[in-house]
This record gives sequence, structure tokens and C-alpha cells, in this order.
Amino acid sequence: MSQYYVNKQTQANGDHEVHERDCSWFPAAEHALYLGEFSHCTYAVTEAKKYYPQANGCYYCSNACHTQ
Repeated sequence: MSQYYVNKQTQANGDHEVHERDCSWFPAAEHALYLGEFSHCTYAVTEAKKYYPQANGCYYCSNACHTQ
């Protein structure tokens, strides 16, 4: 199980990226919304979409859930 967060700040393409807690691209604390502990990033992205419909997995830490 990993702890996942979504970046409250929008990326240039409109996405809100979902990150694992230990990701090197983790946002500043004030921009990170805790989503919970999940066994896979797909569950974290699903949770993030409740807040931000255009949520996407981080290319680096949640690549299995990253879409172009």
C-alpha cells in the first residue's frame, strides 16, 4: 500500500497529477491533497477524479496510470 496525493495545481495541459508520497516530483505541501492509501495508482486516480475530473497519474511514480 502506498500513500497517494493529488496536486491541487493544474498542469499546463489541465491535468491534476496523482503522486505517491515519496515521488521526486511531489508537489509543495500546500498544493498536495491527501487521497489515501491504495494498492495501485488506478484506485488513487479514481479517488482524485472525485475532486478533479481531469486527474492523471504522474509519469514518474504512477506511470501505469499516466496517459498522454
